[in-house]
Amino acid sequence: MPDQVSAVPVPDGVSAAPDRATLRLALVVGGLVLAVLLGFGLGRLNEGGTTTGAPSLAAEHTDPPGVGPHNHGTATGTDQGTPTEPGGLAVSSAGLTLVPLSTDFTAGRPGQLRFQVRDVQRRPVTRFAVVHDKPMHLIVVRRDLTGYQHLHPTMAADGTWSVPLTLAQPGAWRAYADFTVVADNGAQTAVTLGTDLVVPGDYRPRPLPGPATSTTVDGFTVGYQGTPQAGTTVPLTFRVDGAAGAARLERYLGAYGHLVALREGDLGYLHVHPEPELVDGQVRFWLTTPGPGRYRLYLDFQVGPTVHTAEFTLTVP
Repeated sequence: MPDQVSAVPVPDGVSAAPDRATLRLALVVGGLVLAVLLGFGLGRLNEGGTTTGAPSLAAEHTDPPGVGPHNHGTATGTDQGTPTEPGGLAVSSAGLTLVPLSTDFTAGRPGQLRFQVRDVQRRPVTRFAVVHDKPMHLIVVRRDLTGYQHLHPTMAADGTWSVPLTLAQPGAWRAYADFTVVADNGAQTAVTLGTDLVVPGDYRPRPLPGPATSTTVDGFTVGYQGTPQAGTTVPLTFRVDGAAGAARLERYLGAYGHLVALREGDLGYLHVHPEPELVDGQVRFWLTTPGPGRYRLYLDFQVGPTVHTAEFTLTVP
């Protein structure tokens, strides 16, 4: 015979309604806990992505502990100072893509260069670290390595960068966007992306000047000491002299000099940071060239209120 289950009697004067109220309260509390847990999980899934909302320029770029003067702009999206290949060879790297919004210019006529940096989901990136006083360094040069310009675009709320740009001569030009993005978790990734700009007309490339360790620019004599070797980090020390002797260098973009090296042929890009202080009145860089070939060096330095650029041709055996 089946067991019989007897109902539990409710004492007189006691209502069952409090049990139902307790059940409703438990359901509400359980729902709140579930919502919190789901929100936390979604937040964890989104960690590491780049911020694509309102523009945000993060704090000064930070290098890993122990990293001194070094190269920027490597193809791997890092800036550890020992690149296997220079940067700027591709329009996409490290999950980021340089998207130009204007690429056609008229020789000698002022124009406007506009572009965005987009993530893997094609969203404009808007959070960048400030590196040497600027969140974006733009280098422009013709493919024969003439017409060098070092510019600093400004960013609009939608992540569009823009800068006035005049390209003096016809031909194909290369633009390098050198920047450091900041992820939601604070991680920083230094990247250099490159794209071509076109100036219609009769393109007559100029031959690259021969190697030299000294040159003159705007009345200054600029020379360097050091012998770069492929795959090895070596010091290059630059001295700037004026009519009365050693020039009094000022800090430009937070440093006493900025050195860009471009490799002839593929126009691979290196941006080299100097030691923080002068060495006997001179600027010392530590350069790592990724392979043999001819390179064009561009040294930006400031004397008084004016920034000058000295150029050199370097052969690495």
